Amino acid sequence: MSRVGKKPVEIPAGVKPSMDGNRLSFKGPKGELSVAMVEDITCVVEDGRVVLSPRNNLKHTMQMWGLQRSLVNNCIMGVTEGFSEVLEISGVGYRANVQGKSIKLQLGFSHDVDFPIPEGITIKTPEPTVIEISGIDKQQVGQVAANIRNYRRPEPYKGKGIRYRDEYVYRKEGKKK
Repeated sequence: MSRVGKKPVEIPAGVKPSMDGNRLSFKGPKGELSVAMVEDITCVVEDGRVVLSPRNNLKHTMQMWGLQRSLVNNCIMGVTEGFSEVLEISGVGYRANVQGKSIKLQLGFSHDVDFPIPEGITIKTPEPTVIEISGIDKQQVGQVAANIRNYRRPEPYKGKGIRYRDEYVYRKEGKKK
């Protein structure tokens, strides 16, 4: 039994759920999101809650039960609060700034990196070394943050690169003579 899947998902005020075939949609103050439901999971919207339950006891069904509940919960959180990631840039001369619909990254290459900002994502640079990524889709926010981080991952000797705000980079000692 899934401990995550057993818990019903509370629907806050201002969020309207709708079921269309196997697609569950939520409309809230920040926008609209939907999740495709697996056929082995039944979904019932009642009394301001979404209750998910498996149709059979197969291993695959039990694995998908908790996942579907988490996806529904992320949709509800996205349309009410939204999600955000903060990246920090460390290194001499490394900086970022938003220019129109792209972010310009200066990361020590011979050229500047222009990263186009996808639809539904908001990127701010309150400081030249801080990038704030926000949006309503948790997967999309995380993917954009990972793509930006991949341009210059933090290296273990000097700690230069792009890292998540809460990420710890294990530092190594250099060569000894």
